[in-house]
Amino acid sequence: MKTLVLVEHDNASVKDATLATVAAAAKLGEVHLLVAGSGCGAVAEAVAKIEGVEKVHVADDPAYEHQLAENVAPLAAELMKDHDAFLAPATTTGKNIAPRVAALLDVMQISDILSVEGEKTFTRPIYAGNAIATVESSDLKLVITVRGTAFDKASAEGGSGTVEAVSGSGDAGISSFVGQELAKSERPELTSAKVIVSGGRALKDAATFEEYIMPLADKLGAGVGASRAAVDAGYVPNDYQVGQTGKIVAPEVYFAIGISGAIQHLAGMKDSKTIIAINKDEDAPIFQVADIGLVADLFKAVPELTEKL
Repeated sequence: MKTLVLVEHDNASVKDATLATVAAAAKLGEVHLLVAGSGCGAVAEAVAKIEGVEKVHVADDPAYEHQLAENVAPLAAELMKDHDAFLAPATTTGKNIAPRVAALLDVMQISDILSVEGEKTFTRPIYAGNAIATVESSDLKLVITVRGTAFDKASAEGGSGTVEAVSGSGDAGISSFVGQELAKSERPELTSAKVIVSGGRALKDAATFEEYIMPLADKLGAGVGASRAAVDAGYVPNDYQVGQTGKIVAPEVYFAIGISGAIQHLAGMKDSKTIIAINKDEDAPIFQVADIGLVADLFKAVPELTEKL
């Protein structure tokens, strides 16, 4: 089986989610990559070195600079004439492009897979991760999104894939890039951080969140996350949100501070290796998944913890 993996990048570097998607694709068969961008030669050279990659298809065109789904999907669908499966990371970009590819191929997409059980058989979460479904496709072509936290990342070195230039239809003319506002932080990104400190609604307001969560995260060199309730209340920006409608994370250590543990939040972090919860409500659902639980007032416990680190 030939697989085509969408490479997520910023025209200069490769996003970590791509490595996990390559690992999933390798379980299906021969791995080819699609790099769609503008001035993305360095990205193509970098991904050609990923272990297990045999070929890299590069579409270098101004129309693909911002990876607009309306432009990239037709390109991917065209390349699927010579491939059996299209895989994309289950990120904002992947979730935007993959459904359009599935529609163009007239097949059913299989979303957010957790494992590869056979050539056309996969597991995926349902009911906010409270149940795992095993699904089998009967389509001739597969379109799949991959949950990055469920697969070990492929090695970024050791491969020797060939690089091949391809061309697509270019600008579809139905969408245009207007602008973007990127949050810049010296802290690691949530999806790649080994340690994450998350705060919930119990932190009362933005100033309190900053006062209690940020010093602890700084001491640990951790990424900072938040529950949906904290984001909706305006404590932190949307890109901090961990959960079913936010980012799915699986760090080595996850601190849940003042987070009750709603199903929506648990769906985004319960695969973390070690979960440490601090909450004054001993009946909070978060303690059901926590490896270490501290029933205490966070306004006393967190400063003490930060001080002793």
